[in-house]
Amino acid sequence: MLISVPKKRFKHAVDRNRVKRQVREAFRLHKQLLYEALPDNEQLLLAFIWLSDEHHPSQFVESRVVNLMQRVAEKVKGNS
Repeated sequence: MLISVPKKRFKHAVDRNRVKRQVREAFRLHKQLLYEALPDNEQLLLAFIWLSDEHHPSQFVESRVVNLMQRVAEKVKGNS
């Protein structure tokens, strides 16, 4: 999994690291959504790219990450 927070969006490393921590934690809590949808002996490479210029509460970030993971899981199940 790759998480990218461009320096163009947040100039300070502490701000970029905070966003990465939020995304990483949301993924950690809900990674089963993808693991259950993924067939055996296959892997999935993900990249999260932060496009917003503002900070969001962790709950908001988590809901967005879960939404994306559910959509990816549906695509994975549909291709199996």
